[in-house]
Amino acid sequence: MEQLTLELAASEPPVFANFVGRTNEEAVTALRRFAGGDLGETGIVLWGAPGSGKTHLLRAAVAAAESAGRPARYFAHPALAEATPFAHRALICVDDVDAADATAQARLFTLYNALAMSAGQLAAAARAAPARLHLRDDLRTRLAHGLVYEILVLADADKRDALTAYASERGFRLPLDVIDYLLVHGRRDMPTLVATIAALDRYSLAAKRPITVPLLREWMQRTAAD
Repeated sequence: MEQLTLELAASEPPVFANFVGRTNEEAVTALRRFAGGDLGETGIVLWGAPGSGKTHLLRAAVAAAESAGRPARYFAHPALAEATPFAHRALICVDDVDAADATAQARLFTLYNALAMSAGQLAAAARAAPARLHLRDDLRTRLAHGLVYEILVLADADKRDALTAYASERGFRLPLDVIDYLLVHGRRDMPTLVATIAALDRYSLAAKRPITVPLLREWMQRTAAD
């Protein structure tokens, strides 16, 4: 069992199918269409508090674009984003654009224009709406010109419902006391909660034991030790 712990604890790759939260259904639907090349806008901005799932969605968009045959790349920080020309119809996802310094802002401005000229698209994430970002005016205007969606953090009651539904879709029952234990003793952002539930499901199957609070505690202790 010990040899399986790291494998069982590994997070699932971020895709739209494992993004949980109907509160953001409109934004997810739009981003899914955006990644598939079904929307004509050059840009889309996701904004919201840390832990709301913006990074998950950007990575899911890259995965969806690649599955549709589009070239796509994800940059975790605007300083890493390249301003060089990309392939035709490329999807470029840039996280934390509100952290861009003057050099990175100039690069993003050039990147946006290059994508617009090559039928490409830019998906960006930030902690605030484009109009409130401390960016140069021409870049802020371009980001605000496209689609803009706030990604909402779920309340605890909504998290319980969402995780219960997620477990049901995966074919197992998730007791409420397990969810409550996680909300008290673990990280509370949805991407981490979903990854934990998925890993706990695999751990439960390997151990041939039902999912309970003692099993969750055991799993958490094993992963913490490893």
